[in-house]
Amino acid sequence: MALSDIPILSMLRTRMQWHQERQRVLAENVANSDTPNFRPRDLTPPDFSRSTPQVAALTLARTDPGHLAGVGIDGSTRFATNGRGGYEVRPAGNAVNLEDQMLKVAANQMDHQAAATLYSRSLGLIKTALGRA
Repeated sequence: MALSDIPILSMLRTRMQWHQERQRVLAENVANSDTPNFRPRDLTPPDFSRSTPQVAALTLARTDPGHLAGVGIDGSTRFATNGRGGYEVRPAGNAVNLEDQMLKVAANQMDHQAAATLYSRSLGLIKTALGRA
């Protein structure tokens, strides 16, 4: 069995690629913060329920109402663009809120690090199971 056949590793790789692409989009938003008539973009999170139905039943439970829910570009990406409005527009027509973008960048970095850690630890468990630790 190849490592690419293990669903959790495949999903973690997809998630890390999504975070990498989202970082690029958020950086474009920050870079264009003074561009007239620029609207910030974001990516929609990947939907793993369509690709792996056996994993679709696994969801995180929000045990407290204060818990936050988990956190879309151009045609060159395989991830969907999130076209929600909900932003303020300055007199020049620019709608980039730098504070909001920087919060998204920080959250994206933490989520990417968490996915990378899970991926490396999963590989470590497989190596241990194979006796190659």
